[in-house]
Amino acid sequence: MVIKLEVFTSPTCPYCPMAKEVAEEAKGKFEDSIEIEYVDITKDRERAIEYGLAAVPAIAMNGEIKFVGAPSLEDLVASIKEQL
Repeated sequence: MVIKLEVFTSPTCPYCPMAKEVAEEAKGKFEDSIEIEYVDITKDRERAIEYGLAAVPAIAMNGEIKFVGAPSLEDLVASIKEQL
């Protein structure tokens, strides 16, 4: 099973680079089991609205928001393991 992560970010967000880094680190632990899509809400505002997002960074997993704010690597890995 492949887990799809959508990482919602904004270019002006000071915490978004941390969320991207954690997502990449998690991908390194699970290899081909994770697919990551980065969504810049300034370019794809409609998708952020569909999820009801009011803040970034946010991470959706298989179409469901799991984190608002940059999660720790441990929390993200635990959440991914629950989905596998």
